[in-house]
Amino acid sequence: MTIHTDTINEYAYDGDFYDWTIKTSKLLREGHIGEVDLEQVAEEIEDMGKSDKRALSSYLKLLMVHLLKWHYQPKYRGISWKLSITNARDEIQDLLKDSPSLNSKVEQLITDRYATARKRASLETGLALDSFPNACPFSVEQLLDDDYWPD
Repeated sequence: MTIHTDTINEYAYDGDFYDWTIKTSKLLREGHIGEVDLEQVAEEIEDMGKSDKRALSSYLKLLMVHLLKWHYQPKYRGISWKLSITNARDEIQDLLKDSPSLNSKVEQLITDRYATARKRASLETGLALDSFPNACPFSVEQLLDDDYWPD
């Protein structure tokens, strides 16, 4: 099926994102660039990049929370914490493999998200906030190392 210029309004972004992506990609493949809402395409591409960065940030925070809990409450170590740590590391590695440019953001994201991870670890463990260091006690290498488990 070929999409023609006279039907372009039918394919405008109207809230059905999936439908819009299918129809827009078809227009692009057929060379109908003039019929594509380039501003909307640019916004969606930008949002995809932001989404990966947000996911990386979220997994780093989760990883720091569970490593803090692992370190500061050794008597409660269990399979769920271990699985959470392993899963976060797996997801982080996948994101960094798919978007290597995010490697340059990891250190800053750790710095940015550590305070929140620290507060969450305090809430989840019942330990006072000052039980945890003010700065992340784990290096980037330790956080991403599958074999690193703080003792």
